[in-house]
This record gives sequence, C-alpha cells and structure tokens, in this order.
Amino acid sequence: MNFIDTHAHIYSHKFESDRQMVMQGIQEAGVERVYMPNIDVASIEPMLEMEKNYPGICIPMMGLHPCDVKEDFEAQLAVMKGWLWKRPFAAVGEIGLDLYWDKTFFEEQKQALREQITWAKTLDLPIVLHCRDSMDETIEIVREMQDGNLKGIFHCFTGNLDQAKQIIELGFLLGIGGVVTYKNGGLDQVLPFLKIENLVLETDAPYLAPVPFRGKRNTPAYLPYIAERVGGLMQMNIAEVARVTRENALALFKEI
Repeated sequence: MNFIDTHAHIYSHKFESDRQMVMQGIQEAGVERVYMPNIDVASIEPMLEMEKNYPGICIPMMGLHPCDVKEDFEAQLAVMKGWLWKRPFAAVGEIGLDLYWDKTFFEEQKQALREQITWAKTLDLPIVLHCRDSMDETIEIVREMQDGNLKGIFHCFTGNLDQAKQIIELGFLLGIGGVVTYKNGGLDQVLPFLKIENLVLETDAPYLAPVPFRGKRNTPAYLPYIAERVGGLMQMNIAEVARVTRENALALFKEI
C-alpha cells in the first residue's frame, strides 16, 4: 500500500533532532509523498530545504497561514506572491481563517484569503484551507469566489455532515487527519454518509497525532492509523482507502 500525506509540517523545528530517522520511518510506512503547507516567510527556507533533501517526496506549497496574518501581512504576501510567480508549487496554502486563537486581525485574514484565492485562480493551482472555528465563514468566502475554477482541500475537517456536503458541492475535498481516531472527534457521525472519492488523508504533523499516539509528536508515518479508522467508519478495507485517497490527491495536485 502507498499513502499520500496531503498536509504535514515536516520541516518544523520539532523534527530537528531526528529528521533523517523520521523520514526513514515515513518511507517504511508506505508514505510516498508528503505535501508541505507553508506558514509564513520564515518557514519558506526550511520547507524548500526539505524539498531539496528529499526530492519527489517532500512537496512544497506557498501561502500565509491565517494565524500569521498580523500588521505586516501585506509585506509577507508580497514575498509569497514573488515565490509563486518564480517557480512551481503544488498549491496555495496553508491559507484560510482562524477564530480560535485571536480575532484581532479577522478582517485582515479575510482580505489575505481572498487575495491568495485570486492568485490560485490565476495560476490554476488548488488551495489548502485552514478553518479552525471558522468553517461557515470559510465556506462563505469560497462560495463567493467559486467560478468553477477553484478547487482544493478543507484541511483538518472536523465539521458536521451539512458542512461536509456544502464543501463537496463546492468541488472541494475534505482533509481527514488524526481527529478521526478521537473518541469525541465527531467524524463518526459524518464519514459513514460520504464517499471516499471526496476525501484525502493528512496528518498535520507534528500536531494532532492519532490514537494510540495522541498527545505525542505526530509524523506522516502514522498515516496508516488514520486510514484504518476511515476504513472502519466507511466499511472499506485499508488498501482501498489508501488507493482512492492517493488517486484523489494526485489528481488534485495534477500529478496524474
């Protein structure tokens, strides 16, 4: 079985001490590709270093995370736009809205999201959306800007069935991660009513490790645990989950 992790911060400083060992474990687990979301200007260099050291395995995106939208967000966006027009990236991401940590710059978050969506449409790239405590608000902006040319992933989907259906109707995929293994994660009330063709797998490493590793540092090597739980909820074997979600990811990122 081969898996694709559509969202992991494998360049994070939390992997500094044993990155080579972690990468070996990822490949031994059957994870053939790891798509890396960018966060801010400071994360660009370590992300591109991972791409250089693990070509064809670690694939970068480019975008400004909503939690990093501050007073200087326009300057950060200018740097990212320069990179997107300079060389290829898999997607514009990780972009979106976050109402969990701080609402101070919410209007600026919306401005940054709309601008980055416009880039994605111009460059014909998918977007990878962060929507913590802001699912409905993010759906609203995507609906507003969807002209038939917008596609992507609602990363770390933890919404309800109605929200899932709205996202699918907009032509987007749901990124399913470690939360699916949590007792009170809520996805057991959603996934049985969906089709595997609407899902991709992710870890969001080093965050949100699946059971039985919850509370520890996450890694893409744990992706099979997520796939197994998805299969259990959707009455599918893990090999089929791996196959279809892999195809979904490759099609979105234009690798097939």
